[in-house]
Amino acid sequence: MTRKFLIVITFCMSFLFIIYNPVQAQSLTLTEGMSGDDVFLLQTKLREYGFYSGEIDKNFGPSTRIAVTKFQLACNLEPDGIVGTQTLSALHQFTTRTPVSRGQISRRQGNDIGAFAQRFYGVPYQWAGSSPSGFDCSGFIYYIFNQYGISIPRTADKQFQVGMAVDKFELQIGDLVFFSTYEPGPSHVGIYIGNDQFIHASSAADRVTITALSKPYYQSRYLGARRIM
Repeated sequence: MTRKFLIVITFCMSFLFIIYNPVQAQSLTLTEGMSGDDVFLLQTKLREYGFYSGEIDKNFGPSTRIAVTKFQLACNLEPDGIVGTQTLSALHQFTTRTPVSRGQISRRQGNDIGAFAQRFYGVPYQWAGSSPSGFDCSGFIYYIFNQYGISIPRTADKQFQVGMAVDKFELQIGDLVFFSTYEPGPSHVGIYIGNDQFIHASSAADRVTITALSKPYYQSRYLGARRIM
């Protein structure tokens, strides 16, 4: 039996295991740091479905985890970046959709970001914090966007310089909204989540909270918005 033949057999068995036999796959879990044929198949399916654009290298690294998180959000699953029973089942059942325009992709991703950000409602405010144990305003933005593989600056004033300027009446979910609060210029930032509301890490509230843009304090200090996607 040739080595090439063995490789083909191994590939086919892994493919059947992950994609076509979800009952047997119940015991399989893929997490960041793992490698092998199962990861190869995972990356292949995620690329086929449009969630992964990295190298198919059999290594479950950060880019694969981000792709898994995006897929989970699209399937209304817990976005933990771990491929367990539910995610494997979703991979088995998922069907590709009609190609959409860049603008439609941007809006869909913005909706996902807005929904994901709300999972951190109530997390404590922490000066210079940029993790779920505690956020400041720009650290919150930095963390959320990095979970989607989107690299942005760490501070509010620098975040105000990236992306595309958006008029207030054209705000979409996922856009960043900026305010001049404790100092001149963009010193506070949040994520617009629709219905005149934005989510942000507030030092006054001492936590991640949701506030109306029309609230007098923020309405009078509003500077503008940026679309990052």
